[in-house]
Amino acid sequence: MVTNRHVTSKKRRTGFSLLELLAVVTILGIIAVVVIPRVSVSAEAAKTNAHKQNVAEINGAVERWYFEKGKYPKANLSDIGADSNYFPDGIPKNPLNNKAYKLNAKKRVQ
Repeated sequence: MVTNRHVTSKKRRTGFSLLELLAVVTILGIIAVVVIPRVSVSAEAAKTNAHKQNVAEINGAVERWYFEKGKYPKANLSDIGADSNYFPDGIPKNPLNNKAYKLNAKKRVQ
Protein backbone atom coordinates (compact mmCIF):
# COMPACT_ATOMS: atom_id res chain seq x y z
CA MET A 1 0.00 0.00 0.00
CA VAL A 2 1.25 3.47 -0.92
CA THR A 3 0.80 6.13 1.67
CA ASN A 4 0.08 9.79 1.12
CA ARG A 5 3.38 10.67 2.72
CA HIS A 6 5.35 8.69 0.15
CA VAL A 7 3.51 10.31 -2.80
CA THR A 8 3.93 13.90 -1.58
CA SER A 9 7.65 13.54 -1.00
CA LYS A 10 8.22 12.78 -4.70
CA LYS A 11 6.47 15.96 -5.86
CA ARG A 12 8.80 18.70 -7.01
CA ARG A 13 8.48 22.32 -6.17
CA THR A 14 7.52 24.55 -9.09
CA GLY A 15 8.34 28.25 -9.29
CA PHE A 16 10.52 30.45 -7.13
CA SER A 17 10.06 31.58 -3.59
CA LEU A 18 9.59 35.23 -2.75
CA LEU A 19 13.07 35.42 -1.22
CA GLU A 20 14.68 34.05 -4.37
CA LEU A 21 12.87 36.61 -6.52
CA LEU A 22 13.81 39.40 -4.11
CA ALA A 23 17.48 38.39 -4.29
CA VAL A 24 17.46 38.41 -8.11
CA VAL A 25 15.74 41.81 -8.28
CA THR A 26 18.23 43.25 -5.78
CA ILE A 27 21.21 41.96 -7.77
CA LEU A 28 19.78 43.37 -11.01
CA GLY A 29 19.22 46.71 -9.30
CA ILE A 30 22.82 46.85 -8.10
CA ILE A 31 24.10 46.00 -11.58
CA ALA A 32 21.89 48.73 -13.11
CA VAL A 33 23.18 51.33 -10.64
CA VAL A 34 26.77 50.51 -11.62
CA VAL A 35 26.35 50.10 -15.40
CA ILE A 36 23.93 52.87 -16.47
CA PRO A 37 26.12 55.85 -15.42
CA ARG A 38 29.10 54.33 -17.22
CA VAL A 39 27.13 53.85 -20.42
CA SER A 40 25.84 57.43 -20.41
CA VAL A 41 29.36 58.79 -19.82
CA SER A 42 30.65 56.61 -22.65
CA ALA A 43 27.96 57.95 -24.99
CA GLU A 44 28.95 61.57 -24.25
CA ALA A 45 32.62 60.77 -24.76
CA ALA A 46 31.82 59.11 -28.08
CA LYS A 47 29.85 62.17 -29.24
CA THR A 48 32.72 64.47 -28.23
CA ASN A 49 35.24 62.33 -30.09
CA ALA A 50 33.00 62.21 -33.18
CA HIS A 51 32.68 66.02 -33.05
CA LYS A 52 36.47 66.46 -32.90
CA GLN A 53 36.91 64.06 -35.83
CA ASN A 54 34.24 65.87 -37.87
CA VAL A 55 35.90 69.25 -37.24
CA ALA A 56 39.30 67.91 -38.30
CA GLU A 57 37.83 66.32 -41.43
CA ILE A 58 35.92 69.46 -42.45
CA ASN A 59 38.95 71.70 -41.78
CA GLY A 60 41.05 69.43 -44.01
CA ALA A 61 38.44 69.65 -46.76
CA VAL A 62 38.28 73.45 -46.41
CA GLU A 63 42.06 73.67 -46.83
CA ARG A 64 41.95 71.41 -49.92
CA TRP A 65 39.12 73.56 -51.32
CA TYR A 66 41.21 76.70 -50.80
CA PHE A 67 44.27 75.20 -52.51
CA GLU A 68 42.22 73.91 -55.45
CA LYS A 69 39.84 76.87 -55.96
CA GLY A 70 41.92 79.76 -54.63
CA LYS A 71 39.18 80.92 -52.26
CA TYR A 72 37.48 79.68 -49.14
CA PRO A 73 34.05 78.05 -49.28
CA LYS A 74 30.98 79.93 -48.07
CA ALA A 75 30.60 80.34 -44.31
CA ASN A 76 27.66 77.92 -44.22
CA LEU A 77 29.74 75.37 -46.21
CA SER A 78 26.92 74.89 -48.73
CA ASP A 79 29.24 74.90 -51.76
CA ILE A 80 31.72 72.39 -50.34
CA GLY A 81 28.85 70.22 -49.07
CA ALA A 82 27.29 70.13 -52.54
CA ASP A 83 30.56 68.90 -54.13
CA SER A 84 30.57 65.10 -53.95
CA ASN A 85 34.37 65.05 -54.27
CA TYR A 86 34.61 66.41 -50.73
CA PHE A 87 31.60 64.97 -48.92
CA PRO A 88 29.73 62.35 -50.97
CA ASP A 89 27.14 61.88 -48.19
CA GLY A 90 26.97 65.58 -47.31
CA ILE A 91 28.63 67.41 -44.46
CA PRO A 92 27.98 65.66 -41.14
CA LYS A 93 26.07 67.46 -38.41
CA ASN A 94 27.51 68.24 -35.01
CA PRO A 95 26.67 65.19 -32.84
CA LEU A 96 26.69 67.29 -29.66
CA ASN A 97 23.87 69.66 -30.66
CA ASN A 98 22.74 68.32 -34.09
CA LYS A 99 23.46 71.68 -35.76
CA ALA A 100 25.30 72.34 -38.99
CA TYR A 101 28.99 73.24 -38.91
CA LYS A 102 30.02 76.74 -40.07
CA LEU A 103 33.24 78.58 -40.83
CA ASN A 104 34.22 81.32 -38.41
CA ALA A 105 36.12 84.53 -39.29
CA LYS A 106 39.46 82.70 -39.07
CA LYS A 107 38.21 80.22 -41.69
CA ARG A 108 38.08 77.39 -39.18
CA VAL A 109 35.07 75.19 -38.55
CA GLN A 110 33.04 75.73 -35.43
